Amino acid sequence: MKKILALVLVLLLAVPFAAMAEENPTVKIGVFEPASGDSGAGGKQEMLGMQYANYVQPTVDIGGTTYNVELVYADNQSSTDKAPSAAQQLVSEGVSVVLGSYGSGVSIAGAPIFEDAGIPAIGVTCTNPAVTEGNTHYFRICFLDPFQGTVLANYAYNELGATTAYCLAELGNDYDQGLAHYFQEAFQALGGTVVTESFPTNTADFSSYLSTATALNAQVFFAPCSLAYTSLIVDQAAAQGVSYALLGSDTWDSNVITNAAAGKNVTIYITTFYQEGGSPEFDAGIKEWMNANPEALTNNGGNDMVSAVTVMGYDAYFTALQALELAGSTDPAAVNEALWDVDYTGVSGEITFNEIGDANRDSAYIKTANTTDNVWEFVTVQTVE
Repeated sequence: MKKILALVLVLLLAVPFAAMAEENPTVKIGVFEPASGDSGAGGKQEMLGMQYANYVQPTVDIGGTTYNVELVYADNQSSTDKAPSAAQQLVSEGVSVVLGSYGSGVSIAGAPIFEDAGIPAIGVTCTNPAVTEGNTHYFRICFLDPFQGTVLANYAYNELGATTAYCLAELGNDYDQGLAHYFQEAFQALGGTVVTESFPTNTADFSSYLSTATALNAQVFFAPCSLAYTSLIVDQAAAQGVSYALLGSDTWDSNVITNAAAGKNVTIYITTFYQEGGSPEFDAGIKEWMNANPEALTNNGGNDMVSAVTVMGYDAYFTALQALELAGSTDPAAVNEALWDVDYTGVSGEITFNEIGDANRDSAYIKTANTTDNVWEFVTVQTVE
């Protein structure tokens, strides 16, 4: 009897260890995004795509073994000063690959940390060319600012009939300043006139800039800025009753802007990566997920409108999974090498990388804000010859 009891005890003790042995190993993917600061709203929407993707597919096959995928977060706080320490945090966590960031400035600031550690990063919507220049460890799945600025300049000049444009960018912000430059360059090449000004960080009153554009008889006002500023610009432009169109870049593609414009007499056009309705299956799935998750709905601005940056976050996650599968290893060096061979068809389109690590993208969506129904409406898909 004692022998039987001892055998039973041994078997009972062995069960937890057997279960542990059968558990999948874990691969860590770093999430290098702003959850706070000026770009916090956009960063949260970008992360929603990654979180939904992880919900849809929480595992990945690497070298014949199924791994659980853990998302490890580091808030870069929308700050180029804080970004390096956030990047170092992910290095210390032992991630195999990094996703992010929303915001070119923080991506540029964090890039050397990832490169020095030999960890590849996949930029999601960081569009400034400097993010990947000279860095063999930084890739990105979005179009670039020279392309985006040219697309919007062409649309303003050729479709809106604008001949004078006013540009406003945050002082010292790599994304703002770069995109304003590329827009100005393209618009002037078409024969248009551009006046560009910069505003200091933490500006809340944009009335003088809006008035300057009116005095210049500008037909368009281009402000490639973060949501913290653009929502104020929309509200104050409506209060002034401006006649010109507001032009926005990919950062404007959020329900933060449609909410700010709701019921107001303003005209807004933006460039972006996706329009809701492009993939009904994806749209329905993420809406259901957000509506079942109060925190996700809050991070999306309080409703279930699908933002393009959310789609891009989703595609970035699956791009990372394909790289892990191709590498057959969780070793960052192997993943970095595998990224060059990625060919993933995502919600936002096909994703492959050129010799620099930039996505081969040749089109952008143009959308306009419907201020009556509080939604974005598709206008056209724009390319550059």
